[in-house]
Amino acid sequence: MKTRRRTVLAGGVASILLASKGLALAENGARSYTWRREEPVWIPTRTRSKLCARLWIPEAADGSRVPVVLEYIPYRTFDRYRALDDRWGATLAQKGIAFARVDIRGSGNSEGLLLDEYLATEQEDCVDVIAWLARQSWCNGSVGMRGISWGGFSTLQVAALRPPALKAIMPMCATDNRFQNDAHYVGGAPGLTNLKWAAGLMLVMSSPPDPAVVGPRWQAMWRARLEATPSIAARWLRHGWNDAYWRHGSLGLKPEAIACPTYVVGGWADAYAQSAERLTRELPTAKKTLMGPWGHIYPDLADPGPGLDWASEEVRWWRHWLVGAQTDVMDGPLFRFFIAYATPSQANGAEIAGRWASEPSWPAASIRDKVLYLTPAGLAQEPATAISTYRAERIVGLASPEWIPYARGERPREQGHDDARSLCFDADILDLTEIVGVPRARLRVRADRPVATVAVRLCEIDAQGRSWLVTYGVLNLCFRNGLDSHPERLSPGVFYDVEVALNPVAHRFGKGSRLRLALSDGLWPLVWPAPRRATLEFALAGCSVALPERPIPAVEAAFPIPLSHTHISRGEPSLQIDERPDGRTDIAGAWPDVLQVADGVGTELSGAGPDMHLYLDPGDLDSGCWKVRQTSRYRRGDWDCETRVEIAMTGNAEAFSVESRLEALWKGKPFFNRKWRDRVQRNFC
Repeated sequence: MKTRRRTVLAGGVASILLASKGLALAENGARSYTWRREEPVWIPTRTRSKLCARLWIPEAADGSRVPVVLEYIPYRTFDRYRALDDRWGATLAQKGIAFARVDIRGSGNSEGLLLDEYLATEQEDCVDVIAWLARQSWCNGSVGMRGISWGGFSTLQVAALRPPALKAIMPMCATDNRFQNDAHYVGGAPGLTNLKWAAGLMLVMSSPPDPAVVGPRWQAMWRARLEATPSIAARWLRHGWNDAYWRHGSLGLKPEAIACPTYVVGGWADAYAQSAERLTRELPTAKKTLMGPWGHIYPDLADPGPGLDWASEEVRWWRHWLVGAQTDVMDGPLFRFFIAYATPSQANGAEIAGRWASEPSWPAASIRDKVLYLTPAGLAQEPATAISTYRAERIVGLASPEWIPYARGERPREQGHDDARSLCFDADILDLTEIVGVPRARLRVRADRPVATVAVRLCEIDAQGRSWLVTYGVLNLCFRNGLDSHPERLSPGVFYDVEVALNPVAHRFGKGSRLRLALSDGLWPLVWPAPRRATLEFALAGCSVALPERPIPAVEAAFPIPLSHTHISRGEPSLQIDERPDGRTDIAGAWPDVLQVADGVGTELSGAGPDMHLYLDPGDLDSGCWKVRQTSRYRRGDWDCETRVEIAMTGNAEAFSVESRLEALWKGKPFFNRKWRDRVQRNFC
């Protein structure tokens, strides 16, 4: 590939236009296109702010027009995400599909300010971007949207606005319900990820634009971003139930808003599997779903694997809906998924053993709940009348501290440590072999406190007696009427019938294994503990678990997507857990600071985190403290910018205290410094 670089004047400001041309080899005789890359491209919006984009445009020999696929995220297409964007841009362009990567307002080199996640202005800007792309002389008027994580969220949110040119979407590892299934709350309890993501987003909000793109105004733009960055962790904590703040952008509350064809993609090891399963059930439009064994990552870079040759599947999807080509992408079953024969922790870095399966509809008619009752003797097929009491004295959750495990060391570990401190109910597997779907625990429970949390873990005990986490669920009992309802405090001593939905799973139990259901009053540090330690009592006659049992067919439908055996490594953080004899626990975690250079730009990218220090004395819940720190740095020649974020959260029975700090350095010297101290009232958590 040959790159030409020339300086031009645009709007009176010096900028750089990079134009690249590429020619890919034809694969299996399929047509291949020459293509060009254009950057920066400035896209106007209704607010007169211009968004900065990069475009990969196929050049058809006959001059015919092509469709375009948009990815719309705030993650700096000019440098930090450059390699990934180049990869997807070239992949699609060589197959006759243009690709557009646009940084949302206030991020990367785009104008304006980024003040929070998923604002209405962000979605309105995207509607303008889609209309602009559809009007270009090279475009056939059809636009698709794809993206993972934020990109998947924005894909769903913008599709719900129904821009006319948006013809199909592909959300990956994304949420349809911001309160119920995102990084802030887990089962209605504040999550550690709320702080870790807050640190990351503050860096995104406050990072500088590049002077090579925006010219001399870059420093004024940077300062404006720094000054506008809010104390975002405290803001999220102030919205402790599914109010209007979270309902905005939550497609799951109104799935009929989506009218265009949708390909839902996710991984069973990802926390957003919950939303993928729900979208598969509830979206009324033409749809497909694929769930692999991986976590929060693209299917072709799967970890844990195996992964897929995902480019071939994307091309089939986009050509079918954006070009009208007769591909077979909509043939076959609605829902394809991987059934794992082991948990990611058991695989220990290797690919997970298993097989690909499918169902023609979802919910699947063949899957039936197998109900097991909690009894003093373990899990049984008939209920028993008894009361089981749980009094927490030690921390439960140290074997599974991450909501989204980005590295292998962050995945749930062998669960024996937590099982020994939980109320456990075991059973032989008997005729149960595979479960696919959402296991649900139905509990009749009372607490001696007005606020209490219950955690449910489903584990497989192997022939050696080791306990492996299959799936889990957490519920703040103030949300016993549903996570979309207004919370209500408990009346101490009163029994309530509640349902805890565990994370969706597709799992095959091994021969000689046993099943275990483990109950505790929470999982720390996954979620912040309730204000005061509660004693939980379970009336076992009203306690059961429903397991979605799938009969194994004689023959599974053929799986049409080629497998891939590559994965991406984000590095491994250090993690030290120090639990003292009296139960006081310190956890320290740190990510390495890895230097990278943005290809074609020369910017040196570095930064570390989120590093964390977590502390809790189980005998004094007011002692709890979470601290996170994250940094990012951009260097090229004499341009040297660094931003640092630190957030600490403590709490007592009445309120949380959140201390945040944002610091910026220019050429190693102080450029900006701001501190916040927020007090957030605790009402239901």
